[in-house]
Amino acid sequence: MLKSVCLSLACLLLLAACDRSATSADAAVAQQGGAGQAGDGDHMVSVDTPDPVPPPRPRTQAGEAGWPQAELESGQAWISCATDYSREAGDGTLLAALDRASVEAVLAPCRETGLVRVRYAGKINAGFAALVWRLASVAEQWKLPHRILDLDSSGGQVEAAIRAGDTIGESNWTIWVREGSICHSACVFVLAAGDNRLVAGKVGIHRMMRISSKATSRAELNRELREVYGNVKDYLERNGVAVAVADLMMTVPNRSLRLLSMEELRKYGLDGTNAVQDDLERIRQMRKCGDAFVRRKDAFLVAFDQQCKGEGADLDAVNACGLALKQRFGFPDAACPEESPLAETDAAALPASPTAETQTGEAQNGQTQSGQAQRDAAGAATPAAEPDSAPAQDAAQAVPSPAPHPDG
Repeated sequence: MLKSVCLSLACLLLLAACDRSATSADAAVAQQGGAGQAGDGDHMVSVDTPDPVPPPRPRTQAGEAGWPQAELESGQAWISCATDYSREAGDGTLLAALDRASVEAVLAPCRETGLVRVRYAGKINAGFAALVWRLASVAEQWKLPHRILDLDSSGGQVEAAIRAGDTIGESNWTIWVREGSICHSACVFVLAAGDNRLVAGKVGIHRMMRISSKATSRAELNRELREVYGNVKDYLERNGVAVAVADLMMTVPNRSLRLLSMEELRKYGLDGTNAVQDDLERIRQMRKCGDAFVRRKDAFLVAFDQQCKGEGADLDAVNACGLALKQRFGFPDAACPEESPLAETDAAALPASPTAETQTGEAQNGQTQSGQAQRDAAGAATPAAEPDSAPAQDAAQAVPSPAPHPDG
């Protein structure tokens, strides 16, 4: 009896031990299974996990550190080393690609003249912003002092225009919109950035449109646009352009266009010398060239606006007139040739003007001027009537969008 009881107890103890072993094994398997589930990250929250690996940077072309792959879309660029576009050379050499080798090859001849003129016809987009940055980089590296951007664009992306404009504003460019060319919509922001702007073509503005907008009411759309226009106004201010331009844009439907008259371009600071850049140069030039030089330059610019610029004037003729006027005012200055006005319009780059007068004297180190230059400066310094030209057409009302421009 006792023997059978002991045998039963032994069996029970053995079963309990097996049970405990099975439970431990199951727990171990469950723990492993839990670890595997945690690894999937489906529903688990991890603490102090490393930041996600950032996406790879754009692949640069071989041997071109800092020059990511880029190309011009909906546009073309030509490079010339002279200001004269009416002769056989015309707009210069077509830029085939935006890689460093192509950019340097097409700019290389300009090292002799110190002047580069870029003719761009097309849309304002990321490719255009890349073009401007690359050209400015090489021009700065090679110390090409005179840089002209010759625009013909119906507009494009506001953000790309501002990026390009900030590059232009830091690298000393003159902006042209010559006869037969246009600068509409976002192109106006590029125009704003130039140190100097010479306009003979048509400049037009309208309201911008947010393609990604999810607004369903006027209030929602205006809230979205308010932030964008705030950035636009900041940009215009730092480029010496009246912020009223942005307010005026808001009133013109995107499908329409409001052309700005020559008077309005001057009023809003979109033609002639960039006011902010002029302040910077004035401080530097007074130190280097003297007060007399600065006064003479101011008088020249007044005379240039009155005598050379007007509605419908060809830019080539404007430049030729300016060259003759420079000679009458004693420019380029012997002591400060690079600081002289319209320094890019040198005699070698422009056709001889039949009306050019003999230079009457050069100022020495910013001192007194001789006969004719003194009389010109004195006359130009006093307010005068508007230059003789056909009355400006009233472009105050919005007009239908023009036919598609060749730039696409």
